[in-house]
Amino acid sequence: MPTATSNHSDVEAASAPLCHIVTPVGMLGYGLNEDENTAALRHLVATGIPTAMILDSGSTDSGPDRLAQGIMGCPRTSYVRDLKKLLKLVHDFHVPLVFSSAGGDGSDEHVRELVNIIEEIAAEEGNEKYSFKTVAIFSGIDKTLIKDRLRAGAVTGCGACVPPLTEEDIDASTRVVAQMGPEPFIDAMHVNPGFDVIVGGRAYDPAPYVAYCAFLSGAKMDDWRSPAVQRQLGGFTHMGKIMECGGTCAEPKSHGAIATVYKNGEFTISPLTSTARCTPVTVAAHTMYEKSRPDILHGPGGYLDLNAATYEQLDDQRTIRVRGSMFHFSQENGLPYQVKLEAGSIVGYRSMFMGSIRDPILIKQFESLVDIVKGYAASQHKHASGEWEFDFHLYGKPDQSADDESVAQSQELFVIGEALASSQELATSVAATARIAVIHGSYPGQKATSGNFAFGIGGKSVIEMGPCSKFSIYHLMDLKEGEECLSIEDHAVTPIHNGANGNGIHKKKEKVFTQSASLIGKGDRSISKLPTPTVTEDVNGVKTNGHKTFAPTKVSNGSASNGHAKPKTFGDLAQVVRSKNSGPYEITFDLIFESRDTYLKVRESGVLSAKTIADAYNLAESDIVWCGFFDPAQAFKATIPRIRAGKRTAGGSFMENDVHGSQQHLALVNLKLPEELLASLA
Repeated sequence: MPTATSNHSDVEAASAPLCHIVTPVGMLGYGLNEDENTAALRHLVATGIPTAMILDSGSTDSGPDRLAQGIMGCPRTSYVRDLKKLLKLVHDFHVPLVFSSAGGDGSDEHVRELVNIIEEIAAEEGNEKYSFKTVAIFSGIDKTLIKDRLRAGAVTGCGACVPPLTEEDIDASTRVVAQMGPEPFIDAMHVNPGFDVIVGGRAYDPAPYVAYCAFLSGAKMDDWRSPAVQRQLGGFTHMGKIMECGGTCAEPKSHGAIATVYKNGEFTISPLTSTARCTPVTVAAHTMYEKSRPDILHGPGGYLDLNAATYEQLDDQRTIRVRGSMFHFSQENGLPYQVKLEAGSIVGYRSMFMGSIRDPILIKQFESLVDIVKGYAASQHKHASGEWEFDFHLYGKPDQSADDESVAQSQELFVIGEALASSQELATSVAATARIAVIHGSYPGQKATSGNFAFGIGGKSVIEMGPCSKFSIYHLMDLKEGEECLSIEDHAVTPIHNGANGNGIHKKKEKVFTQSASLIGKGDRSISKLPTPTVTEDVNGVKTNGHKTFAPTKVSNGSASNGHAKPKTFGDLAQVVRSKNSGPYEITFDLIFESRDTYLKVRESGVLSAKTIADAYNLAESDIVWCGFFDPAQAFKATIPRIRAGKRTAGGSFMENDVHGSQQHLALVNLKLPEELLASLA
């Protein structure tokens, strides 16, 4: 029978620090501050607590081109630049580097390419002491497996806005990846002891964070009935959800962030940049960032429940401690483990032209000229071989609803004509023909008879854009027992100094996720000397002798920082009004209020509702995906389908003009405050 002392020891052990995690930047390839990370690692490593650098490298945010066309998310030179800095930190501080969704899409070829870059860096002059045990994890999915699961009814759309998958969609997809959970990373860590670098394929963004914590804690991923495991995995997943975006959870935004994770699942988070801070509101608000709803976040193998999560400001006024997150496993409800599949396909070829119109006579009636231009392009291509479409992007259109006449007028209209066709030649012909019609088309009252259109940007009349992609797969696939784990054929890791890597592409995969491992570099791995910390080192904005360098900024109720003496709209009242894509098929909106009092009065007023959102965006209330308030972030959230030309559609592809969805919030910025709410705020 345990004694009181042993119980106390167990409690202490559960609340002891498990590890430190540094996320240098929210996306590999975006650039990072080497000095900030060096200072942080110097301090953290000296504590003797396991420390790792973990970061994300991919997203579907920027559209389907990465998946459909094999394009990396950043230029190769950007990955080289960032990895040179990160590998130096791995070597100097003997901390592992783990990143996922390599190259932006996490495809097998981009995992290999990032491993190639590591090999090139290790082979450079001056890096002779580098030696990195490197593991590559692959998440490419065979189309035959997907078809088999589709026929078995084991594939469904990821959300209500995603259309059903067809075998034609699968065939049209260039490549398919699956968002793996933490299990393949955990398995790779166990079978590759002493790993230095893990290059992950497409993964659920928090997966590598969860994996490192679970690996160190010994969390039993199959013990899904245990509340202790649910709390652990809840905290690990919540931490990873926040950290994968770097220091976006801080004010002002920081490049990166630091988390200290405890074995019981609690964690603290603070920004790398010394002049930034985290607050309960900024951390809670980022938890719901780019998600359909703020309280339940689905992922591989289950969902994160944040209804009981709490956010505590620590004494330094820049660090937050988070407790109460829970992870509920799919098995609790008798459901299979699911992974999200992602793919893109080529739908044609695009050509564009662009320029501006400054004649006020034409600006007022440009919509009439649009019909003439489209008619002319059609008449000139009625016998063309192939399919085509054409339309305009217009920027600076007069606001016909504006009360102020000066606002209603536009000094200049920027025009982009976009053609999509079954061949590049046809797309260019359509765009060129339409451009001529824009330049020389007639309209009532015309005085500028020499031409309607200012063009020649970049020295091009028509710009050939190449292939046009669309999302073809964004669906959930049921896995059979054990398929969520890593398929390991050979546990032995053979030192390879000349860069062999791959995933056995000449062999048929028996399971979903595979790995390869190699030893990159020629350095002596027996040398392991940790750096000695400097007592006065400035780490994360705090001297190690306790002197704070950061002074929190004071802001008054609600809207003092936006310059409005008396708020008139929600743009005046809210601290944050933002929109963002929540996957390719949805747009989500957040209004966050700095003052608790203001938030409560807005919530109680009933002015923000599903009807409000439906009216603002010309939708039926039944179209609203989710709508409600989230008390921890003092926020209102609403999520709607992504709609273009009156139809539900995925982000990217033909006629896209806001793939991130970050400029769709203006209807809420301009939403007027009712008199009753204004009176309560006075």
